Amino acid sequence: MSNPANISTSRRDVLRAGGAVAAVSGMASRAAAQPTEISLPVTSQVHLQVNGKPQTLELDLRTTLLDALREHLHLTGTKKGCDHGQCGACTVLVEGRRINSCLSLAVMHEGEAITTIEGLGTPDNLHPMQAAFIKHDGYQCGYCTPGQICSAVAVLDEIKAGLPSHVTTDLTATPELSAVEMRERMSGNICRCGAYSNIIEAMSEVGGLTA
Repeated sequence: MSNPANISTSRRDVLRAGGAVAAVSGMASRAAAQPTEISLPVTSQVHLQVNGKPQTLELDLRTTLLDALREHLHLTGTKKGCDHGQCGACTVLVEGRRINSCLSLAVMHEGEAITTIEGLGTPDNLHPMQAAFIKHDGYQCGYCTPGQICSAVAVLDEIKAGLPSHVTTDLTATPELSAVEMRERMSGNICRCGAYSNIIEAMSEVGGLTA
């Protein structure tokens, strides 16, 4: 039979251990209840050449080029579509190259030349690609059109520069300006309205491709 003294001691130990656990839990709860210090965003000056004009912006380092254009410079022609780089609605030209501006941080383009749809042409002086899109009904709702036009301009430049694509048959020769080449290169720009054939017609006219 167990010694009652031993049983009594064991009970005291259990009580002490329980009290210690409760004290530690209480301290943890009070620590968790303390307000978390919120750090301010890190900002930096960013210098851009946007549509031929110098711009200096004080931006959170996490600001995308798309948000810098839309929210800080109010150039809302560039659209925010999927915001995942999958639809092409945010396409702009950076140093003549097309990029998805939603996937690129503004600080990555320090000193670079950015061209948006507003910088290609004006209502009184349309860019040839803008005029061709109107002539061939290369849009319906128009939401994706700014990105489509910027991308189309870059595609013709890519072909003229001899840059190959996945459908280029001869990598040592200048790619042929063809509907196949243009469709492949424009595949990253999605048109939910389905104006693809009209877009190719507009690009063909600007590129000088005869039917």
